[in-house]
Amino acid sequence: MKRILRKSSLLQLFFAVCMAAVLCSCRSSRVADLKDGDLLFVTAKPTGLSGAINNVTQKQAQASFDHIGILAWYASHPYVLHAAPEGGSQKQPLKDFLKDQSDDGQKVVVYRLKPPYRTAIPAALEKAESMTGKPYNFNYILDENSYYCSDFVERAFRENHIFTLEPMIFVDPITGKTNEFWQKFYKQKGLEVPEGQPGCNPNGLAGSEKLQRIREL
Repeated sequence: MKRILRKSSLLQLFFAVCMAAVLCSCRSSRVADLKDGDLLFVTAKPTGLSGAINNVTQKQAQASFDHIGILAWYASHPYVLHAAPEGGSQKQPLKDFLKDQSDDGQKVVVYRLKPPYRTAIPAALEKAESMTGKPYNFNYILDENSYYCSDFVERAFRENHIFTLEPMIFVDPITGKTNEFWQKFYKQKGLEVPEGQPGCNPNGLAGSEKLQRIREL
């Protein structure tokens, strides 16, 4: 009887180990093809700050984003270097980053620099890591001491001129007037809407001809 019980326990342990290995393999295969320097774009929500960002920046039907980060591998573990309202500029484990987006009902789409531009990645990752620890820029006006998400990414690749700053636009494309959300947003801060000032946004970066869309995570 003891032998039978021992065999049963060993079989259960064997199947548990096999199942864990299968699950681990499934999880790793989800991200196994990701590369250093891949850009992770987060889909925009239809309302609130997310919707307001997308309203005045969307350029392509297939690109509707409100956040972006840079993927980097450290000791075989994937992380995301990004600037977010919660935590500021940070290095976050990819699994936590993906969970945060999933909890908010948002998806993540991978873009990758085309081969001629991939030599810019090592310097960009080094620059991005040097910027971690800085606070988030809640005014979305360029500042050397705080960063917002696309600003963080543009700065990381700036040395190799991968992205460019463009005049910011806060005009609703339907009404032709300054978006109401942004009017209230800057009024509450005691600031003028920074129309025309240099800046960048996730949709603008996604529209770069130097990138190719890979897949949704």
